[in-house]
Amino acid sequence: MGIYLDYNASAPINPDVLDYMFDVYKNSYGNADSRTHDYGEGARKIVEDARSQVANLLDVGTGEVFFTSGSTESNNIAIQGLIDYAIENDKKHVITTTIEHKAVLETVKSLEKHGFEIDLVSPDESGRIAVEDVISLVKDNTLLVSIMHANNETGIIQPVKEIGNYLSEKGVLFHIDATQTCGKLVKELRELKYDMLSLSAHKLSGPQGVGALILRKKRYKLPPVKAITYGGQQEHGIRPGTIPVALVAGLGKACEIANENYEKNLVAYTEKKQMVLSLIADSGLDISINGDQNYCMPNTVNISISGVESEALMLSSKQYCGSSNGSACTSHDYSPS
Repeated sequence: MGIYLDYNASAPINPDVLDYMFDVYKNSYGNADSRTHDYGEGARKIVEDARSQVANLLDVGTGEVFFTSGSTESNNIAIQGLIDYAIENDKKHVITTTIEHKAVLETVKSLEKHGFEIDLVSPDESGRIAVEDVISLVKDNTLLVSIMHANNETGIIQPVKEIGNYLSEKGVLFHIDATQTCGKLVKELRELKYDMLSLSAHKLSGPQGVGALILRKKRYKLPPVKAITYGGQQEHGIRPGTIPVALVAGLGKACEIANENYEKNLVAYTEKKQMVLSLIADSGLDISINGDQNYCMPNTVNISISGVESEALMLSSKQYCGSSNGSACTSHDYSPS
């Protein structure tokens, strides 16, 4: 089987998370929105405990945490859920970057059919976008800026703190895709100014199929996001549908574990990355490290090997290690990232 290295695509589930989920599946099978019996109340308590665990990790209020199926759905709600507000207030301009996940890029692109104007900012060779490039595009009808905290392929951390500080004074909504940093850059996330934030459990050793959308309150009011699907009033109408109690419990447990261990995890990530970089340097191969490592996640290395085609390398080495030459969502696309 080799060594699994593709944690940015999906991290192995923590055994303690799995054990807790198994107990919930086995013993807490009620619907969390059933109010007439103890089974439903028990399930509701598990969900609300998980909501508190997510809130504690991010230092937000429990009333700002909304469970979803993952970052893709969270991104879609954060962006598409603003359409009515944008039309009513004549704010149909959105800014994002060319290095976003497809869940943002394709969702933003879909707004064009509603008459939205989209501006895309590209990074330089460092892998980072420039704050000035974003700020220069903001205008009176700008509705939203959506930028990932760290890129899933390069690991390069984007200047979301500076951008958030600027936008908070301009009344422009700011969405951060924190899929790769939630549970890792904990202190940094707690200091950011944003209106909406997306996360997925399976990037921080939780289960696949569950995540959250954080909607920050300003003057006791949530951002003007509406549901994009219909069917019920679960999650205060933001995300209808039966809450998957065991999956939500797994997300909460993963957040609790991350909250307890993120500092020592960062030390371990850094040590392992330095070891890998040293091996690369000593290999004698013509290898380039992509992206400015002064702004890179400590758990991510993105390299180019001169004269080696990435797809061929993936195929020839897959029995030794599980690595990737791009985002999992674009793995069937042979064009360069």
